Amino acid sequence: MAEFVDVAQLHAKAGDGGAGSVSFRREAHVALGGPDGGDGGDGGDVWLVASTNEASLLGFRDHPFRRGENGGHGKGKKRHGSRGADTVSMVPVGTQVYTLDGDLLCDLAGEGDRWLAAAGGKGGMGNARFLSNRRRAPGFAEQGEVGDERWLNLELKLAADVALVGMPNAGKSTLISTVSAAKPKIADYPFTTLVPNLGVVRLSRNERQGEFVMADIPGLIEGAAEGKGLGLTFLRHIERARVLVVLVDLADPLGLPIERQRDILLGELGAYRPELLERPRLIVGSRADLVDPDEQWPTCDLVISSATRQGVDELVRRLAAMVQQSRQEEIAAASHEIAIHRPVDEGIRVERDEDGVVHVIGKQASRAVRFSNLTDDGALDEAVSRLERLGITKMLRRAGVRDGEMVVIGDLEMTWWHDQRHEGLDPTELPRRRRHNQGESNE
Repeated sequence: MAEFVDVAQLHAKAGDGGAGSVSFRREAHVALGGPDGGDGGDGGDVWLVASTNEASLLGFRDHPFRRGENGGHGKGKKRHGSRGADTVSMVPVGTQVYTLDGDLLCDLAGEGDRWLAAAGGKGGMGNARFLSNRRRAPGFAEQGEVGDERWLNLELKLAADVALVGMPNAGKSTLISTVSAAKPKIADYPFTTLVPNLGVVRLSRNERQGEFVMADIPGLIEGAAEGKGLGLTFLRHIERARVLVVLVDLADPLGLPIERQRDILLGELGAYRPELLERPRLIVGSRADLVDPDEQWPTCDLVISSATRQGVDELVRRLAAMVQQSRQEEIAAASHEIAIHRPVDEGIRVERDEDGVVHVIGKQASRAVRFSNLTDDGALDEAVSRLERLGITKMLRRAGVRDGEMVVIGDLEMTWWHDQRHEGLDPTELPRRRRHNQGESNE
């Protein structure tokens, strides 16, 4: 039997963009062939897609890595590189994506919802793209952009119609095995259930009318909302349930009154999420076959015995009606549309590190200087023009950058120099590209 996993990690690495080509026409009887370098292809993205065909995050536990394909490099004769293939990973409906710091990024709550986990790098433009009346033979092209890469936390919240909530060993697993085909582990000691169990319950064996999904949640104890027992590990699976069944043990071996059991369970639900107390619910007394049949239980909405099926059919009918009403209310309130989630562009910002070096951070800024040869005058002019169009020179002035200070933009190091002719660059010193691995500069 496949193991249920509701917490996992994802390492998403999108494909890198291909580099643009520097090429010139070489044909017989053509003395001055123009530039014909093709563009590099974009890198492939990494997507997460919610699917009802997935039951847990088991596929991410031992294999968290998802990779997009790199884009192809451009070639001569204006041949463009191929685009890298996207990687689409299916996750269960109800999967939430968090940063490693615990910030919620996305909630894939419906079938087909998609989220862009890592965007592929843009392919670089070939030298044919830079042909102009002023620049007749551009000897430079763009490098491909590096694709996004990051670690993420994945958490699954089950989307069951009915959640069974009760103290350890209250008979939840026995009940779900009685009304559905689920086969959870059943024993006469507490915390037998260590993972949620799902079962499909039907009013009729041959018809799907009145069908709903029931979840058996591991037992709660007092203090579960504060992390005691298995509380916080599985309380989140109750959040999406339409109806709650609060199961109290009529034959509790510790002699805990059912009123006390009910108060503890409702108290833990309220401490975890106050809105859970507003959900439709039934207070159900379990294991009625072990107590006096003439005893009255005014605290309970219904008394059942899974062993003898006393009250079980009535419970299923009442739950089916409550689920159906809840579904109709949800449909009337709103209809679910497939949502496509993408990260928000963070823009451009200027920061100064401890050594006084100024860093310009942002994808647009990095793209502006990703040329294959920044010692080429044409490439240098194009980079400076792009930075000015983005307003980065004004941002640096507002940030108080002084003449002679080092400014880093992506892989480019340059000496800031403010005058009318060469704003942003020291005319006596060409920029230097930073090494990826060593963090040093080549002069």
